[in-house]
Amino acid sequence: MTRTRRRSTSLRTVLSALIVTGACATAGFVPAATATAQPPASDGVLAAMQHDFGLTRDQAEARLATEKAAGATERQARRAAGSAYAGSWFTARDGRLTVALTDGAKADAVRATGAAVRLVDRTARQLDAAKARIDDLKAPAGVASWRVDWRTNSVAVDVVANRQDDNDVNDFLAKARRAGGALKVDLTVGTTDHAPGTLAAGTVGGDPFYTGNVRCSIGFSVQGGFVTAGHCGGAGQGVSGWDGSYVGNIQGSSFPDNDYAWVNVGSGWWTVPVVLGWGTVSDQLVRGSAEAPIGASICRSGSTSHWHCGTVLAKNETVNYSQGAVHQMTKTNVCAEPGDSGGSFISGDQAQGVTSGGWGNCSSGGETWYQPINEILSRYGLTLHTA
Repeated sequence: MTRTRRRSTSLRTVLSALIVTGACATAGFVPAATATAQPPASDGVLAAMQHDFGLTRDQAEARLATEKAAGATERQARRAAGSAYAGSWFTARDGRLTVALTDGAKADAVRATGAAVRLVDRTARQLDAAKARIDDLKAPAGVASWRVDWRTNSVAVDVVANRQDDNDVNDFLAKARRAGGALKVDLTVGTTDHAPGTLAAGTVGGDPFYTGNVRCSIGFSVQGGFVTAGHCGGAGQGVSGWDGSYVGNIQGSSFPDNDYAWVNVGSGWWTVPVVLGWGTVSDQLVRGSAEAPIGASICRSGSTSHWHCGTVLAKNETVNYSQGAVHQMTKTNVCAEPGDSGGSFISGDQAQGVTSGGWGNCSSGGETWYQPINEILSRYGLTLHTA
């Protein structure tokens, strides 16, 4: 369904159902009743993975199947590791999930789940506690973000390259190094060429949703509405759809600290469990919200840049926007552009989160963060609309 056809009056009812689902696209909407077996993703998702990752169709299908299995393995391995758990990550090259442990006595039980094991010094709980103390610090503009890096068993801080010699940046880093206390958690400092920013935009043409003169993208349908980014508007604000008609109101919103919101729908609008393809790819059914591991493939689309794929780079990262820090974000190397805010991140047919911000663009590349969907559902007591 192309944009031109979507503008026709005869398709208004179908559009109303689809647009509430999401201002970002993935792939093929095929009624479940016509399928004899569920593919790992629609043709549109597979085509995008072939383009963005340089894979054949068979390789894309195999990777999605391996990533789905890795997600299930991670949940089993975490239970087997217990308090010795120190993080996990997926490596596409060998299709292996690695679990970090602080107790070698747990290694055999974890390996029995199918995961590889790496022994480290600090548990995930200890690293998270150190990061939480850094979250309490006031970060200067020259500090882009910080996170727990499970691969290095450390807390990693990214500094804007041309600000790394600033006194306030070095003062922040000195305080961050002391955040581990007696545990002496390692602090890994990296650089980025760009400071992160949110991805809302002034009103322009397209099929997004609007709050005043701000354009954003719809994320995922929930029962009674949809979720999106919090910086797109505050609680109580009215929301209009692609055609200017009234959709509903923002029922809850948080930004900064978090970056999520949800909107109720009415006035002839309703929800369906798909992510819209914008005529670039077919629409994708949403079947759940199982969390993809670090290293897994992930795809995003929004009302500006449409459909792009990449990899999950990190979780539980704190991003330091000019408006304030936002916590518990997931970092990807998927590009995004202004107007994509709030749009869907999806792995296969599993919802992952809503687009928050990033740096770069879809011509030269960049990085983008999303707020995980399960946190949003839990915060507002919402139920994801699934097929």
